[in-house]
Amino acid sequence: MPAKKSAPKKSKSFEESLWDTATRLRGSVESSEYKHVVLSLIFLKFVSDKFEERRAELVAEGKEKYTDMVEFYTMQNVFYLPETARWSPSTTAPTASPTKTFVNWKTPPWSRSATPPSIP
Repeated sequence: MPAKKSAPKKSKSFEESLWDTATRLRGSVESSEYKHVVLSLIFLKFVSDKFEERRAELVAEGKEKYTDMVEFYTMQNVFYLPETARWSPSTTAPTASPTKTFVNWKTPPWSRSATPPSIP
């Protein structure tokens, strides 16, 4: 009995593979609305990196006890982020769908509290 020849697999380009992955992650969100999710995540990552950088500076200066004081961040024009609003808890929190979590997350945690953060 002759062996069956399998059809040659069409290999996807990197761009096609990346696009397909983004489409799967996007889920039911319209592509025109997806930019809001992505830009929000980019902003969160940027702000979190600046916060962690300032936090490390405070520790290096021997001011560990001031790392939770808003004033020591705003004096350097850095947003103070509560622990629940930082990048690391957002990315490590177990959820069924990370994309849906950010899409449904209409208000940041600090706006849910009675006192908003001070803005420089």
